Amino acid sequence: MAQADFWNDQEAAQSKVSDRKSLLAVVKPLDDALAASEDLTTMIEMAAEDASFADEVPVEVEQLEAVLEQLKLQALLSGTHDAAGAILTIHARDGGTDANDWAEMLLRMYLQWAQKNDYAVSLIDRQDNEEAGINHAAVVIRGPMAYGYLRGETGMHRLVRISPFNSEGKRQTSFAAVDVAPEISDAVEIEINEADVRVDTYRASGAGGQHVNKTDSAIRLTHVPTGIVVQCQNERSQHKNRATAWKMLRARLARQAEEQREAEEMSRYQQQARTGFGSQIRNYFLHPDQRVKDARTKYQRGNFQAVLDGDIQGFLEATLRWRAGQPVEETVL
Repeated sequence: MAQADFWNDQEAAQSKVSDRKSLLAVVKPLDDALAASEDLTTMIEMAAEDASFADEVPVEVEQLEAVLEQLKLQALLSGTHDAAGAILTIHARDGGTDANDWAEMLLRMYLQWAQKNDYAVSLIDRQDNEEAGINHAAVVIRGPMAYGYLRGETGMHRLVRISPFNSEGKRQTSFAAVDVAPEISDAVEIEINEADVRVDTYRASGAGGQHVNKTDSAIRLTHVPTGIVVQCQNERSQHKNRATAWKMLRARLARQAEEQREAEEMSRYQQQARTGFGSQIRNYFLHPDQRVKDARTKYQRGNFQAVLDGDIQGFLEATLRWRAGQPVEETVL
């Protein structure tokens, strides 16, 4: 990074900066733990000579144990692409306008989580619903172990609440599907036969000015053998949208290969993680009581609004422990 020409290639430079942040996220806590261990050893030796230091030992032990628990958690982030950025896509599913509104609420939740953790976010694609909310959206979240933490969010998210769009005030159940794939570096080889990919161009929708609405700048790629579909319309340039769409397709195929490897090695886990749009992974209740509960780990929070404001780290960590067969604390008020 100290080289004079480091920033000449902005994309490569940003990738290096991201790699450094990911490495520091692992190395610094380990250094802190080793330093704390040495301090504790010294304190125990001093306590043997001076009883006044004895009361400080349990406090130091507790702090060191907390650091070690965090290191154990980070050790679970050892997947092939766990250190990569995360391409997160949200689709409104069953529930009409409520589902569109719910999809936008989820998008805000993940953006808030990213902001709290000082992660960078880039919008790839967004299609607003005419009445409220969004039909779908895709963002890239970049930061230390972004994909490792978010990969377990793939699946169906269910909201139960009194509908603000129903004049009779009836309870409504809405669904939104979340899909998370790793942002794959161009240096990683993902074999794609271009003959297997159908390319469609169309006019971008939503805000963006006359240029967006009058040119076929949006790109949709369909990988015929797998049925995977990706699309990008956020950039005015068809060339940029095409490049981003191909990056998204490579990410989805990389994640599919990763899931296949996990299935083959499922004996490593207590139970295989359920993935895909058909799996309901988490329930969010606003009526009759307020709580959020994960259907896999049984971890739950009683503060609904805090979760929607991005306080989801507990759910992400519980999923990591669940995948590795470790016990999960079920309830947090």
